[in-house]
Amino acid sequence: MSPDERWSRLLEILGDRGRIDVMTAAELLGVSAATVRRDMDELARQQLLTRTRGGAVLSEVAYDLPLRYKTSRQAGEKQRIAKAAATLVPPGAVVGLNGGTTTSEVARELATRTDLAGHGTQTALTVVTNAINIANELAVRPYVKTVVTGGVARPQSYELTGPLATMMLQAISLDYAILGVNAVDPKFGAATHDEGEASANRAMAERAERVIVVADSTKLGKRAFAQVCDTSAIDVLVTDADAPEELVERFTALGVDVHCV
Repeated sequence: MSPDERWSRLLEILGDRGRIDVMTAAELLGVSAATVRRDMDELARQQLLTRTRGGAVLSEVAYDLPLRYKTSRQAGEKQRIAKAAATLVPPGAVVGLNGGTTTSEVARELATRTDLAGHGTQTALTVVTNAINIANELAVRPYVKTVVTGGVARPQSYELTGPLATMMLQAISLDYAILGVNAVDPKFGAATHDEGEASANRAMAERAERVIVVADSTKLGKRAFAQVCDTSAIDVLVTDADAPEELVERFTALGVDVHCV
């Protein structure tokens, strides 16, 4: 297990438990107590947790971890979700992508589709994104026209937010908006931790003909601080096979086309 994977797993455990001691963490991670102490010290230095005597407690920022620490969470599920979501986009479409680990995987799936690459230097797909990491990956693909919003970069998600991002998104038209979210609930809709991200994502959803939410099953039935859109605005929800049947039925009853992959 790499350091990044250990740190991500350790923060995930802390998110579930609120606190943990060194020996328990070492047993759960399958590493030595000395390694756990070093990991906790490093994460404390980055202010992602708070060290205690013999362990650590959750730091307030751990609820919204930087993107680099989320990449190993539900990795297999996110890749399957991304592949399924990418197949819903036909060549020639204009697609909005917000930031996040799952939408980053969607961008990679779109970028490597052979039916798009076969267009050579002609534009086979237009992607509008407020995520600078996604723009960086797609800009080298000559068959993908990459449009980036303005705004202020948010370190946790690499998303551009603020009035510049929202104003730009309100002036365009999208065929599809593929949105990664922190939570999606039948009653409260799709939501994210940060109100700035939510504002930009909401503008993207409002300008799209179809809204596709990509979220692994751990995010279903959950609530987050800032709403992106009502459930009624979601056309398709792509999630994994562990999605609770009761929640899937509730989304379906509200007119959402749920894909469990």
